[in-house]
Amino acid sequence: MPHPQSPPAPMRETLPRDLMASLVVFLVALPLCMGVAIASGVPPAAGLVTGIIGGIAVGLIAGSPLQVSGPAAGLTVLIFELVQRHGLGMLGAIVLAAGLVQVGAGALRVGRWFSAISPAVVHGMLAGIGALIIAAQVHVMVDDAPRGGGLANLLAVPEAVWKGVAPLDGTTHHIAAAVGLATIAVMLAWSLAPAPLRSIPAALVGVASATAAAAWLELPIKYVDLPESLIGSLRFVGLADLSRLAEGPILGAVLAVAVIASAESLLTAAAVDKMHTGPRHDPDRELMAQGAGNALCGLVGALPMTGVIVRSAANVQAGAVTRASTIFHGAWILATVALLPWLLERVPLTALAALLVYTGFKLLSPGTLRQLAKAGRSEAAIYLLTASAIVATNLLEGIIIGIVAALVRQLWVLSHLDIAVEQLSEASCVRLKLRGAATFLAIPDLQRALARVPPGVDVVIDGADLRHIDHACLEFFGSWEQSHAPTGGRVELDWDGLRGLQASNRPSTARTPVGAGHGGSGPLGV
Repeated sequence: MPHPQSPPAPMRETLPRDLMASLVVFLVALPLCMGVAIASGVPPAAGLVTGIIGGIAVGLIAGSPLQVSGPAAGLTVLIFELVQRHGLGMLGAIVLAAGLVQVGAGALRVGRWFSAISPAVVHGMLAGIGALIIAAQVHVMVDDAPRGGGLANLLAVPEAVWKGVAPLDGTTHHIAAAVGLATIAVMLAWSLAPAPLRSIPAALVGVASATAAAAWLELPIKYVDLPESLIGSLRFVGLADLSRLAEGPILGAVLAVAVIASAESLLTAAAVDKMHTGPRHDPDRELMAQGAGNALCGLVGALPMTGVIVRSAANVQAGAVTRASTIFHGAWILATVALLPWLLERVPLTALAALLVYTGFKLLSPGTLRQLAKAGRSEAAIYLLTASAIVATNLLEGIIIGIVAALVRQLWVLSHLDIAVEQLSEASCVRLKLRGAATFLAIPDLQRALARVPPGVDVVIDGADLRHIDHACLEFFGSWEQSHAPTGGRVELDWDGLRGLQASNRPSTARTPVGAGHGGSGPLGV
């Protein structure tokens, strides 16, 4: 049941709360913007620009008041592949076109359709992304470069671990590994801190601790590299880039970014709605806002954005009331980049990689798999198939495989019918117990089951566990009754406890009991 919506509070009451919340979100977002950019194979400045646009521009027009947008870990795998395949120069054109697709989809009111994606596919997508992030960022944690693809990164993890323990080439991989592991340890330990201290984000504490230690000890490891001018680092899209958008692979990349970014944003917005009692999100307006933000990011060659659950949850938990907190957090990022670039350049790359490894483990979320398994083995199977396909192939193909598997499962559910013929206490009465969906596809199986019923025997057709029955099956039961009645047997349809059927599908004749113990509720008539 949705939360009742609270009336809007006066600005003089909301502004102080939004300002405080924006500082918390800013502290969470700043290291993530840089870390996601590095994981995506682009300069950190590209992630910071996306965080600024996601906060200020999207915050002004968003359809989800408390959702925070920015570069997302969920897109790192896809963007890394696109940069490797098409080059950094094409990234802006792809993101620009994807943003325009999102704007068009929102204008056509496509937003609410994204809620139809199977949760098992969504969670499987996040788990696959989490595994790929971990596999790639383990290499960055030891100041090494990720390999070309997901499987290559996974297979090379033992090599990265060995470098982090005892490098044989005289390099400082082991020092970087120690800093990265210490960063993760600090973030894990921070969850045990007293409640007042936990209001400070664990990500900030971990990265800040690593930055302070590395500066104090003057460690010979890799650090964030920012351009002298953020504006000077922007790469505006040119006509040569736009002219390639009609190419098949490029067009596929545009659609992949648009679909995945839209799904992640709208699913996050739905999750944020459950965290507060304020206005609900408008999916079409939010989709258009995300599209406008991505179009701006594409124009300046920045990373694509989505609504991000980590920053959005921090925003709600910090007491945000309106979208002003999102706007202010973007302004804080802009002020930091403009006034304190020297501070950001002291952040070790291994600390940001450790932050993403930590995030990757949270995306894996073993608890989610257990919950899906309780809902049904098929849900857990779709989750595992989607995650494995993403790791084995790529993000887009893995998601398509997961969606196809979910559709096949749903078709099987909608068409599958379990039929059991049970002998009742009376020798001359049997019960045909049906479970699932009784559609025209099940008629051959029903014919085989009813062929086993001897002449003159009363039959109770038990539909208590049916989810659906169509007119073709009702017609079949009526025809079979007409052929069975001359043998002396009666047919009843037991509707007790029937679930998922419309009253118009049920027989309308009067109730006639078959006999004691049958539990019958009326003769079958169509």
